[in-house]
This record gives sequence, C-alpha cells and structure tokens, in this order.
Amino acid sequence: MNKYFKLEKNDTNIRTEVTAGFTTFLTMVYIIFVNPGILQAAGVPFDQVFMATIISAGLGTLIMALFANYPIALAPGMGLNAYFATIVGAQGLSYQSVFGTVFLAGILFILLSLTKVRETLIEAIPTSLKFGITAGIGLFIAFLGLRMSGIVVANPENLVSLGDLIQPITLLSIVGLLVTLILIALEVKGALFLGMIFTGITGFFTGHLEFQNGFFSLPPTPVFFDLDIASVFSQGLYAIVFVFLLITLFDTTGTLIGVSEQAGLMQDGKLPNAKSAFMADAVATTVGSTFGTSPSTAYVESASGVGAGGRTGLTSLVVALLFFAAMFFSPVVEAVANLSAITAPVLIIVGFYMMQGLAQIEWKNFIEAFPTFAIILTMPLTSSIATGIAVGFITYPLLKLIKGQGKEVHWILYVFAVLFIIQLTFFPMH
Repeated sequence: MNKYFKLEKNDTNIRTEVTAGFTTFLTMVYIIFVNPGILQAAGVPFDQVFMATIISAGLGTLIMALFANYPIALAPGMGLNAYFATIVGAQGLSYQSVFGTVFLAGILFILLSLTKVRETLIEAIPTSLKFGITAGIGLFIAFLGLRMSGIVVANPENLVSLGDLIQPITLLSIVGLLVTLILIALEVKGALFLGMIFTGITGFFTGHLEFQNGFFSLPPTPVFFDLDIASVFSQGLYAIVFVFLLITLFDTTGTLIGVSEQAGLMQDGKLPNAKSAFMADAVATTVGSTFGTSPSTAYVESASGVGAGGRTGLTSLVVALLFFAAMFFSPVVEAVANLSAITAPVLIIVGFYMMQGLAQIEWKNFIEAFPTFAIILTMPLTSSIATGIAVGFITYPLLKLIKGQGKEVHWILYVFAVLFIIQLTFFPMH
C-alpha cells in the first residue's frame, strides 16, 4: 500500500490518510440525502437517486484513488442537481429525457478526457487565476460552513447577517470550532477529525445527535438505464447537454486545481496524472446517469481531508469505501449528516487554509490581480464555482487585450471566454 500510493514520497502515512478519508467523507456525506431530496422534486424516486448517488460517488472516487492517486472525492454536484430539477419543472420535460442529456454530456466528457484539451486548459490558466480559484473555493466553503452553522443567516435587506449565536446548533458549532482551533494551535495531528469527533460526542449527549432509526438497513434495489436518449435528439435538447458539459468541466477543473494547489501536488503549473483524474468524473457522470442522478464533479469538501493531512489516493479510497458502506448504514449516515455542527467548523477552517496562496499574487499589477479578485468575489456571492471561473476567464483576456498584451494569453482562454459569455448570457445556471 505504501508503494502503490507513494505514501513516503508524499510525506504521509496510512493513519493520516485514513483520518483524512473519514474527514472528507463526513464533510460531504450530506449529498447522499440532499441529492435524492432535490431530484425527487423532479419526479425521480427517492430510493433510485439514493442508490445512484452512492454508486456514482463511490465509483468516481475509486477511479480517482486507484488511477490518479489524488485525495479528491467525487459525487453528484450541488447546483447541477438543482438545475436538473429546474429543467424538468420549468420546461415540462420528463426526467428520463434530462437523464439522456446527462448521459450524452458524460460521453463527451470521456472523449474530452482521452484528449489533451483539459490538460492543456490547466497548463494555460495563468498562475494568478489558479490562486484566485483556490482562494475563491476557500471563501465559498467557509461561507457554506458559516451558513450551515447558523453563524450567518439570510437577510432580505443585506443578503446575510449575524445569526442567533445562542441557538443550540449554532452554539454547538461555535464550541466545536473553538475546540478544533485549539487543537490546531497545539499542533495536534488529525485536529480537524478530532474536532468533528468531539462535536459529535457533545451533540449525542446534548440530544442533538440521535439514532432514532437504528444503525443498519438493507439498501434499496438499484434502477438501471431509466433514461431516454432518443428524446434528446427528437426534442433538440442540445443546449442542455452543452450547459451540463461546460459547468461540470469547469467545476471539476477548478476544484482539482484548487485542492491540488493546497495539497502541494501541482508541479510547475501542471497536474500529474491529469487524464486519469478527468476520466474519474467523466465515468462517474456517465454511469450515474444510467442509474438515475445528475452530473458528478470533484468536491470542494475534499479540501477538508487535505487539511487533515491527506495527500494521496488512499484518502480517496477510504472515502469510496465509506460511500459503498453507507448504503448499509443509512440511518447512521443520515443522523450525522443532519447535524451540521459536526462539519461546519471544518469547512470554515479549511477555507482559511485555501487563502494562503493569495500572498503570491502581484496585487500592484492590476491586469493580473483584478481577475483574481473577481473570482474570489464572485464564487461565494453566487454560490457557484463555475460562475466565478467564468468571470475570471472573461476579464483576464479582455484586460490583457486592452493593455496590448493579448499575445501573452493562451488561445484556449479566448475560446472559453467566448463560451462563458454565451453560457452566462443564454444559459445561466442559478
């Protein structure tokens, strides 16, 4: 195992990787229950999506672990599932037809992953944008943690405001955050995971973590190929295929760059084994559609595992195995996932870790710095990684052209800038 995952080379060990795997899983396990809830509104049976979510997440993460050797987990993407439900509801399409668009988008992903398009894209992205993507994702997940904990709440006048800090879940989140910060300050190994354990135990004794449905249940029977590919062509649903393709492409690419930068896995601006990493989400999206779920993407919550010390595919292997095991322990997983105070502190702290690359930005160079700022600003405010990347990809080549430095920009950035302008104008994903 040490040789296969290159643990010593990456300055890690089995214990650290396993801890990191548990940490990542606990921060993203909510998708097992949230995803079926969203797609159920589009008419897809809950049990079907439950199994499809586990299968696509487990398979995609397993490929990432065994072939790419990255501590990055995959699962059906938040936002993409809401877009899926919106299409079915607003346009009156059957969910089988929309699954057909997801399947075709997945096939296109696989074809793109066999080429060097996505690798070329990573190499073409300027350093300033890469650090901007990393920091933007950091703010995105920190803000998510603040919302999950109730520390900040929605406010019609100011978008958000300070929440009621003495509410039980919010108070438990703050206590868990403080304990975790103390463990980190004392340089305790596995501080993030230990903080989650402490919060979970505290939640159990205060009555907030309950196992009302027991601990074990048999998984539902999976449903296979409940989709309609022919209707994609007969109804001309090509725009939907394009949106799924474009959003998932940049969601995954952005997360891969951000988390890999945080883990120190990028080498001279390049991502080793990039083709295998891209193939993981392509296969997960394609297979997921055949079982009944929306497109998969790399999860920003993987940064929590990296923050706990995860550096190799062994972290992802642990996550994949836990996903597959979750189909038998759904009552336990549901109980933990429903107590947001366990995972919220981790997301807040990891958000901080992902901001550190900003020290390398040339802030006095407006042309380089403003697109970075635009990404950082847009990601958390729109709750969309892909939208933040789109804004950066549009403003960077535009400012370079105006400055007379257009030749310094890789041609592929111009192509995607045009595609993003079209996507944001005609096919926005809210």
